Amino acid sequence: MESRTAEGLMPRPPGVAARRRAAAPRSSRRAQLVFFAVTLLLWQLGAQLGLWRTYLFPSPLEVAQKIVHGFATGAYLKGTGITLLRLVEGYLISAVAGVGLGVAIRHLPLLDRTVGALIVGLQALPSVCWLPIALLWFGLSQAAIIFVVVMGALLSITVATEQGIRNVPPIYVRAARTMGAKGLGLYLRVVLPAALPSIITGMKLGWAFAWRSLMAAELLYVSGGLGQLLMMGREFNDIGEVVAVMVLIVAIGLLNDRLVFSSLERKVRERFGYDRA
Repeated sequence: MESRTAEGLMPRPPGVAARRRAAAPRSSRRAQLVFFAVTLLLWQLGAQLGLWRTYLFPSPLEVAQKIVHGFATGAYLKGTGITLLRLVEGYLISAVAGVGLGVAIRHLPLLDRTVGALIVGLQALPSVCWLPIALLWFGLSQAAIIFVVVMGALLSITVATEQGIRNVPPIYVRAARTMGAKGLGLYLRVVLPAALPSIITGMKLGWAFAWRSLMAAELLYVSGGLGQLLMMGREFNDIGEVVAVMVLIVAIGLLNDRLVFSSLERKVRERFGYDRA
C-alpha cells in the first residue's frame, strides 16, 4: 500500500504547480504564433502561385499595404474611434440594464413569468431585425444605432445574470446566514460573487453580440465607422480594402477579449480560488 501511495498521494514539491501554470501560457502563445505564421505563409504562397484571382481574394501583402495606408491617412483611426464610441455607449447601457433586470427577474416571480419568458423568446430574434424598428422610432440618427447595439447585448447579459444567481449553491447562502450575514450584505458578499463567473460570461457574449449588431447597423446605414469603410470598399470593388477592414475588426475583437475579458476572468478565478488545485 505504501508503494502505491508513494507516487500517487505524495504531495508535489512547492512551486511545481505554479511553474506549470506559468509555462502553459508561454507554450500557448508560441503555438498561436506558429499557427498564424504558417497561415499567412500559405495564404501568401497561394496568392503568388495563382491558386485564386487576387481581385477576388487579396494577398496578405496587399492587405497589409491597405492597413498601413488606412492608418496613414487617418481613415482607419477615425472609423475605429466612431465605431468603438458607439459600441461602448450601447454596451454600458446593456450591462447596467441587463444585470439589474436579471437580478429583478430572479427575485420577482411575476416578472420571471412575464418579462423573463419574453426575453427568452426574443433571444431567437437576430439583432439586426431591430434595425427597421430603430429607424422608424429614431430615424437616421445615432440613437438608432445605439438602440440596435443595446438590444444585441441586453438579452444575453440578462439571461446570464438570472441563471448565474439561480445556480448559486444554496449551501453558500445557508452557511453565510449561519455566520450572521443577511440582507444586502449577504447578497453583495455571497450571492453576487458566486454568480460572477456566469455574469462575466454573459457580458462577454453580450459584447460579441453588440459588436455584430453594430457592424450590421453600420453596413445598412451609412454613418461613418468601420461598417462604412467596408461598404466603401465594396462600392469601389476594392477587395483589399474590404479584407483589410475585416482584419481590423477581428484584431479589435481579439484585443478586447485578451485585455478586458480574459484578464477579468483570470482575476475572478484568482480572487475566489477557482484556479487552486
